[in-house]
Amino acid sequence: MEEKTYKVMGGCGALNIAVGVTVLVLGIVSGVLLIVGGARLLARRSKILF
Repeated sequence: MEEKTYKVMGGCGALNIAVGVTVLVLGIVSGVLLIVGGARLLARRSKILF
């Protein structure tokens, strides 16, 4: 019974690490895209008319 518990805990730990890495990568990518988009808006602010 204890061996099965350790296997489940190991699988859960591996899943948590995989999800953490995925969230970290997506956060970095979205941050870079937001910065690039904002920089493009600032560079072209003279061409924006309201």
